[in-house]
Amino acid sequence: MNAHVNGPAPADLSYGPAGATTPGEAEWGVSAPGFRRFEQTVVIGRGDDTWVMVRGAVLEWEIKRRSGFRVLPQGGAGEQVAVGSEYRIVAGWGPVTVHEPVRVVAVVDTSDRCGFAYGTLPGHPVSGEEAFVVHRCADGTVSLTLRSLTRAAPDGLWRQVFPALLLAQWFFRRRYLRALVR
Repeated sequence: MNAHVNGPAPADLSYGPAGATTPGEAEWGVSAPGFRRFEQTVVIGRGDDTWVMVRGAVLEWEIKRRSGFRVLPQGGAGEQVAVGSEYRIVAGWGPVTVHEPVRVVAVVDTSDRCGFAYGTLPGHPVSGEEAFVVHRCADGTVSLTLRSLTRAAPDGLWRQVFPALLLAQWFFRRRYLRALVR
């Protein structure tokens, strides 16, 4: 298995421990007190062609991009995720633009499971981790699992508007779960 996970959160992540969404594991047994936990799996297709297409897409942020975000690599990060790489995810609605600084904290890339988790950095509207994982079963079914742990940002304006951010999160999760369906 080719899975990479950072250990405890470095001081600049806005939560800890890093890798708590365990993208390399089929079962998610982690309980994180104080976080809202979300996990949902959807079937996105069948067969080798689907697997090849979604495998590349998930590792290059296509779920976020197809859901309306811009993903901007920071500090020499590439288009493909790698543990430790940082990105600025940007969403805009009319005159409002939201910048979400994140760091990739875990990557899995095996013959039947592929994806990553990113953690929030200071300045992100929420605090926590989100994972996008595609996986396939022996019968050829290819699925996407979305996992997240979320709580209010530690301080500032975003903390005050956390209930509204939960509505936005619900909206975008629906988009994420449809982003790779052909």
